[in-house]
Amino acid sequence: MAMASALPLLLAPRPIASPRPAPTGRFLSLSAPLLAAAPVPTAVEPRKGGGRLARLQPLHAASPCNYVVAAATGGAEAARAKCLQFVAWYLLSLDKHPVATKAVTSALLNMAGDLICQLAIDKAPKLDLKRTFMFTLLGLVLVGPTLHIWYLYLSKLVTVSGASGAISRLLLDQFIFSPVFIGVFMSLLVTLEGRPSLVVPKLKQEWFSSLIANWQLWIPFQFLNFYFVPQKLQVLAANFVALAWNVILSYKAHKEVIAE
Repeated sequence: MAMASALPLLLAPRPIASPRPAPTGRFLSLSAPLLAAAPVPTAVEPRKGGGRLARLQPLHAASPCNYVVAAATGGAEAARAKCLQFVAWYLLSLDKHPVATKAVTSALLNMAGDLICQLAIDKAPKLDLKRTFMFTLLGLVLVGPTLHIWYLYLSKLVTVSGASGAISRLLLDQFIFSPVFIGVFMSLLVTLEGRPSLVVPKLKQEWFSSLIANWQLWIPFQFLNFYFVPQKLQVLAANFVALAWNVILSYKAHKEVIAE
């Protein structure tokens, strides 16, 4: 009987317990996923105007230093372009008017050499313009045309290439042509300056020492000139050394003759 009375109680439906709410304090429930509790990062919007770096970029671009660098770079490029244009024009002039181009070049180098000699070596208180004019005139009518004809003849006379050809041209140039040419140049210069009576004393005093100085300067250079440089450009290449030689020659030619 007791079991029969207890049977309805056992068969009666039992109430389902509601789940316990998750604690809302500092500690999370172990059953809750960790990602659910993690804060979702939000995108940070950049500052208006791009920040300090963006504000500094226009200032850097407008810096005076940038304008100076740009101006210097542009100036260098312009100078380089003008230099290349001049070289192209000079080479074209050598092709079209070889004698005239070399004559004018030699005249300018003679003038520069005499001016340097008067100012830097002689320390002249006043420039002797007549002396400079005569020295320049000889560069125009004697040095440039003569060297053009001589180098052209030399290239036809010695047709051997390589080092042997360069040495052959060098020997003919320095031991046959140069002694004669230096003597003729000094004689004409002294005569044009109105001192023909001093031609012989001048040659006795200065010719051989001028020839030695010529050998010391020109022999190393002329070997390289004859060996590497085409015949058309040999006078042009020689002009780079000619300025120094013209200073020496002007000094020797205008050195006072010592009476014996």
